[in-house]
Amino acid sequence: MNPYLPYSARINDAVVETEDGNIKTFRLVLENEEERRKFRQTPGQFAMLSLAGKGEIPIGIASSPTEEGYLMFTVNKAGLVTTALHQMPVGARIGVRGPLGNGFPINTEIKGKNIVIIAGGFAFTTLRATLIYILANRADYGKVTVIYGARTPGMLLYKDEFKEWEKRDDVDVHVTIDQEAPDWTGLVGFVPTVAGEVGPSPENSVALICGPPIMIRFTMPPLEKIGWTDDQVYLSLENRMKCGLGVCGHCNVGPIYPCKDGPVFTRTQVKSLPLEY
Repeated sequence: MNPYLPYSARINDAVVETEDGNIKTFRLVLENEEERRKFRQTPGQFAMLSLAGKGEIPIGIASSPTEEGYLMFTVNKAGLVTTALHQMPVGARIGVRGPLGNGFPINTEIKGKNIVIIAGGFAFTTLRATLIYILANRADYGKVTVIYGARTPGMLLYKDEFKEWEKRDDVDVHVTIDQEAPDWTGLVGFVPTVAGEVGPSPENSVALICGPPIMIRFTMPPLEKIGWTDDQVYLSLENRMKCGLGVCGHCNVGPIYPCKDGPVFTRTQVKSLPLEY
């Protein structure tokens, strides 16, 4: 098929995630049954969502391939296309082009290892997909640790799911907020600080990290202090993606195209890129 032609999808459900109303999770159903069967994403990949007359945007796929029948996207209202998408009702149609890019190596390099998931704020989307996949194939992985934080309780994503994950005895969940808040009984502190306090062992382990650049920057020193190496750390990064196919050059950084070669890279790969990245 022409990779520039989107699939037609219908909005099946939309849920406001955060107290400011700026982040919504959409469940989309591809209207063509054959296209639904063909769409097989790897956690960490993204898709291009398009609205007629508005444009196209890259959004990480928040649903796992084990969640059949729909695709899930959590969208931050930040521009023309995302604002228009937030205003669309259930039942409306949009275009979906993908899956695109490379995801986390869930069935190769990280299979059989202990998994540490670290995320801040809005960046938990593709890591949600990864966690759902890991829990659906629990015997294939070792210990699972999740460290996730946001500015306030009202800015945390997937609150009901986190409550269920915290009840499980096969995943260690640490949810934190930046500053103390009324009625909050959980952890208080920035994600890098909590990561250092939890101190996940690097032995036979990998860390999957996604968040604002400043969070990623300050998360690495506490991990390095307890023995984590760059090859053990996978980062999910985006950089001005436009075509999603490595053709237009809009996202180009040095020798790589994040839309095609990423958005998942090891920290070793990232450190070899120009400093501005």
